[in-house]
Amino acid sequence: MTAPIAVQLYSLRESLAKNFDGVIRRVAAMGYVGVETAGFDGTTPQAAARLFADLDLKVSSAHSGLPLGDSKNQVLDTLSILGCKSLVCPYFPPDQFTTLDSVKHICDQLNQADEVARANGLTFFYHNHWWEYRERLDGTPVYQVMLQHLAPTVRLEIDTYWVKTGGVEPSAVLRELGPRASLLHIKDGPTDENQPMTAVGDGIMDWPPIMAEAGSADWLIVEIDRCATDMLEAVSRSYHFLVGKGYARGQSR
Repeated sequence: MTAPIAVQLYSLRESLAKNFDGVIRRVAAMGYVGVETAGFDGTTPQAAARLFADLDLKVSSAHSGLPLGDSKNQVLDTLSILGCKSLVCPYFPPDQFTTLDSVKHICDQLNQADEVARANGLTFFYHNHWWEYRERLDGTPVYQVMLQHLAPTVRLEIDTYWVKTGGVEPSAVLRELGPRASLLHIKDGPTDENQPMTAVGDGIMDWPPIMAEAGSADWLIVEIDRCATDMLEAVSRSYHFLVGKGYARGQSR
């Protein structure tokens, strides 16, 4: 079955901070089935959850800090408020991937977070950038080193654009990971980390082979970190491209 389409709200962070309610209503009107949260500038988790429910927007997943230490209860409470079962660690900085010991330390933290998540009925994911695919340790790509040290229950939210930017074919990674890659970030552009992105379909990403390997995805999530054009227009164009091509399932409203 074709995966439903969501938008990562980080894409719309600037406009959401000014008018959270109005922007989310525009997202719903576009036909998006869901949203992936990334903080709550301009609102609260409680108010956001009520708005999502009113608009019949599902929360596909939530980018969040790790549910460890002093942050544990806040992270878990936020996921509960949202009615969301997928917790995503969005980022570790690139300077922490330069040695085997530092990569092992990252994996230890992710494994601990995964244990807490599973104990609370959640599925835990790690979201990549380009450096996990471009950088190597003793000739092995960092992402493959991570796979050796991550618990098999840790899932991967594969950012297909950053994989390509890192010099690896996203279709090959999806084939390698199979059902473990059940959330996919979809973005487009010149595959250069220093350049702005485009609406999906307007860049150089080769979507047919990627989508041919995307059958295990529960969600396709549009994310545009920065864009040279109007962001809401780019989010809308991305929706129409993915749904129009039959790659994702939208919602008629």
